[in-house]
Amino acid sequence: MLRFLIRRVLGAIVILFLLVLLTYLCIMTLPVDQAMLSCPKTCTPQQLENLRHNMGLDKSLPEQVWQYMSGLVVGRDYGDGYCNAPCLGYSYNRHDYVWNVIMSNYPATVVLAIGGSICFIVIGVTLGMLSAWKQGSLFDKIASSVSLVGQSTQIYFIAPLSIGIFVTQLHWLSKPEYVPFTEDPAAMFAGMVLPWLVLSVIFWSNYTRQVRSLMLEQLSEDHIRAARAKGMSAGYVWWRYALRGAMAPVITIFGIDLGVVFSGGIITEFSFGIHGLGMLAVKSVSTQDTMLELGVLMFSAAAILFCNIIVDAVYSLLDPRVRIG
Repeated sequence: MLRFLIRRVLGAIVILFLLVLLTYLCIMTLPVDQAMLSCPKTCTPQQLENLRHNMGLDKSLPEQVWQYMSGLVVGRDYGDGYCNAPCLGYSYNRHDYVWNVIMSNYPATVVLAIGGSICFIVIGVTLGMLSAWKQGSLFDKIASSVSLVGQSTQIYFIAPLSIGIFVTQLHWLSKPEYVPFTEDPAAMFAGMVLPWLVLSVIFWSNYTRQVRSLMLEQLSEDHIRAARAKGMSAGYVWWRYALRGAMAPVITIFGIDLGVVFSGGIITEFSFGIHGLGMLAVKSVSTQDTMLELGVLMFSAAAILFCNIIVDAVYSLLDPRVRIG
């Protein structure tokens, strides 16, 4: 198990290194003056030259790459200050280091990701299991139809509609907003309920159909029939064999979805005005903040890889065969 995890971690490090390298080269070799993009409209020629020096643009491309890559590990001098590792650069639009900007916005994304993930995995797996248990029943038909509709909808349509109905008209829910848990746990929960549910709609709709299909497939396997022939109860066979066999593919899908959500639910955050990593990504593009764009991309990639490593570990516990090779 330990060797399996070490291989996965080393592989993730190599992938992240290549991603950082290629992304940095793609952005820095664009036919635009990166210093001019970061400099405000009132920028003087001297300020522009200082900015170009601080960003390392007065050096050759290999030197720029080495300066940026080494800064991620050991930090680097940046202007009159020092950028601690991992140094993702400096945002001149926000007058702060990129890492600090990301860390100040990421808690909202974490809360959104955790709450939304709990919603879509619980709702999706539960409906999928019940649909498989009640195959062909009215419940199965309704659940399948609802999941199909859910997969066909979009968050940017559901979000304003849900605000208009549940917040403005019915007053059942509070206005969506992020309040830090340390300040007011109740306000945080009340302000995030609607974003959690809206974010989960598309995901749990997919999980319902996936779990139903996987459970029916497992129930037709030979080992399930053998277990029933030995006199094991239907409930024991269902939970001990069918569910475990169906959960392995679901966990793989969940790992991918979890990484995407943790890297920033862009549409959800933008629709509800939640200032997380997704909103930060949108604003960095609109303000042409190159260093912030690059930092958000790197951080998002690392979050996805980290979630995939966790999923690999869980998957290997459910199916030891994946550790071989």
